Amino acid sequence: MTIFQFPQDFMWGTATAAYQIEGAYQEGGRSLSIWDTFAHTPGKVFNGDNGNVACDSYHRYEEDIRLMKELGIRTYRFSVSWPRIFPNGDGEVNQEGLDYYHRVVDLLNENGIEPFCTLYHWDLPQVLQDAGGWENRRTIQAFVQFAETMFREFHGKIHHWLTFNEPWCIAFLSNMLGVHAPGLTNLQTAIDVGHHLLVAHGLSVRRFRELGTSGQIGIAPNVSWAVPYSTSEEDKAACARTISLHSDWFLQPIYQGSYPQFLVDWFAEQGASVPIQDGDMDIIREPIDMIGINYYSMSVNRFNPEAGFLQSEEINMGLPVTDIGWPVESRGLYEVLHYLQKYGNIDIYITENGACINDDIVNGKVQDDRRISYMRQHLVQVHRAIHDGLHVKGYMAWSLMDNFEWAEGYNMRFGMIHVDFRTQVRTPKESYYWYQNVVNNNWLETRR
Repeated sequence: MTIFQFPQDFMWGTATAAYQIEGAYQEGGRSLSIWDTFAHTPGKVFNGDNGNVACDSYHRYEEDIRLMKELGIRTYRFSVSWPRIFPNGDGEVNQEGLDYYHRVVDLLNENGIEPFCTLYHWDLPQVLQDAGGWENRRTIQAFVQFAETMFREFHGKIHHWLTFNEPWCIAFLSNMLGVHAPGLTNLQTAIDVGHHLLVAHGLSVRRFRELGTSGQIGIAPNVSWAVPYSTSEEDKAACARTISLHSDWFLQPIYQGSYPQFLVDWFAEQGASVPIQDGDMDIIREPIDMIGINYYSMSVNRFNPEAGFLQSEEINMGLPVTDIGWPVESRGLYEVLHYLQKYGNIDIYITENGACINDDIVNGKVQDDRRISYMRQHLVQVHRAIHDGLHVKGYMAWSLMDNFEWAEGYNMRFGMIHVDFRTQVRTPKESYYWYQNVVNNNWLETRR
C-alpha cells in the first residue's frame, strides 16, 4: 500500500454549473439563455432533453449543500446564471436573482464551504445572442457590467472567481463545430468569439482590481494533451495544434500578450484572422492570480487532412473508456500541468476532473467502481505534480451530482450523487463515500 499525503491547506471540492442543475428556467425573473433556445430546438440535444427542471437545485440547494457538508469538501465551484441577474443582458438588475445567489453563498459560508464562483458557464442571455452574441463587442460591455455587479454584491463573501469556463468550448465547439449553443459552424465566427471573450475577461479582471475586490481571479480553460502517433513532423504538428488551441490560444494572450503565431498562420491559410483592435492585447494581458484546469482525457493523434479544421485525428489505442467514450489515461493531467509551467509556477486549481460512468441503482446502491478508479489515478497525478513543486492548490471533482450534460441531455452521468430525474431523489454513490474518505484523511492510498 502507498500513501499519498496532500498539503494541509489543499482545497478539496466539487463542481457544478447553473444551467446543468438549477432548473426553474422561467422563475425568479430569469430570462431565456442560448441553452434554453438550443435545447428546445429539435435535434440539438439527445432525446429532446432540456434544462427546464434539471436537478431542481434552485429549489433544493439546501439539500445539496447538506450533502456537500456531509461529503466534507472545503470548496464548491458553481456558476451564476447571467439571465437571472440581467434578464435583458445588461441594464436593470434583477434583485430576485441576486437574492437567490446570496442565499446559496451565505449557506455555503455558514457550512464552512468556500464558494468558488464561475461567472460564465455558457448560458448567455438569448437577448444578447439576438443582437449578435459574442460576435458583437456590445456583449463585452454587458459582461463587464454583469461581472462588476457580482464583484460589488459578493465582496467579502466570495474569494475565488473565474471569468469564463472552457473558452475553447464557447468559441470553437459552439461556433465552429456547432455541437453546443448557439450551434454555428464558421471558423471566423469562432475566432471572433474567442477574442471577444478574452477582451471581456481582461476588462473584468481590471474592474476587479479597481474595485478592490477581495480574493483571487482567473480563468478556466479545458486543457488537452495529445501524443503523436508517430515520430513524423506532421503528427507532431497535429498534436501541437490540438494542445495549443485548447490552452495556449487563450493563455498566451493573457500571460504574454500575443496569440500562438503558428496557429495564427494556420487559420490565415483558411481565410480567418483575429479581429484585434487597438488596446485589446493590453487589456487581455491584465495580470490574473490563478487558473482553473478542466481535464478529462488525453489522446494519441496523427495528421489527417480530412480530420476537421485542425487536421488532427484521434486514434483508438484500445484503452479503457468512460461511458461517454473518452479514454482513461491519467498521465495527460501530469504532462499538461508541467506544460503550463511555461507561463510561470502559477497557482492552479483542478476545477473539473471526473468520469462519465452510467451505473444505476442496484439494491439501493450505485457501485461505481470505475469512477473511483478514474479519480484515484488522476489524484495520484495531481500528487506527483505537487511533489515536483507545482502550485496545485485544489481539486474539484466533476460533478457533485448527475445533471443535464449539455448536448448529451440526461443520457450521461458524471455525478458522485445519483439523481432520479423523475423524482429528484438524490442517492450518494460509492464514489461519494470514497471521496469523502479521501477528503477527511487528506491523503490517498493505493494498493497493488
